[in-house]
Amino acid sequence: MATWNSRGLRGSTLEDLINMTNDIYVEKGLALVQKIPTPITPVEIDKESHHITLAYFDKDSTVDYIGVVQGIPICFDAKECHTDTFQMANIHEHQMRFMEKFEAQGGVSFLIVFFSARNESYYLPFRVLKEYYDRIERDGHAKNFKYNELDPKYFIKSQGGALVHYLEPLNTDLVERKKDKQ
Repeated sequence: MATWNSRGLRGSTLEDLINMTNDIYVEKGLALVQKIPTPITPVEIDKESHHITLAYFDKDSTVDYIGVVQGIPICFDAKECHTDTFQMANIHEHQMRFMEKFEAQGGVSFLIVFFSARNESYYLPFRVLKEYYDRIERDGHAKNFKYNELDPKYFIKSQGGALVHYLEPLNTDLVERKKDKQ
């Protein structure tokens, strides 16, 4: 049984930035994207602060965010990486299955990976994530991908008050998907 403690808040800064970005998108009428809460059952609660200090996960969560951008359904997970090597163990099999099924229904799935040592965020399209995932089994590749493997056009820039302005690389992804279908 998986448990949660204060270490479970790793990446919360990234999520805070994404939440602020999503608020801006709502205000501008660009998108409606919401954070999906992770279902937990508290085990220990600090009596003074009333904060949960220990809990366990009720079930496997899917992804961190789900919503719609100009009529296009999207879902994504936010991950933080402290080095230039992202460990694929950070992506759980049930998350891969969910994103794959989401894509099969016509949605767009992706990761937002924050490389904290570089202070850079990256939009990782699901098809590329799947390639990284599949090469582990197919080629016996190391269970990771490296910063230098990433396509520069998917780095996320800040724009218009949105610190994690992922709509630009999402648009690039949509254009590439369209080209692939032709």
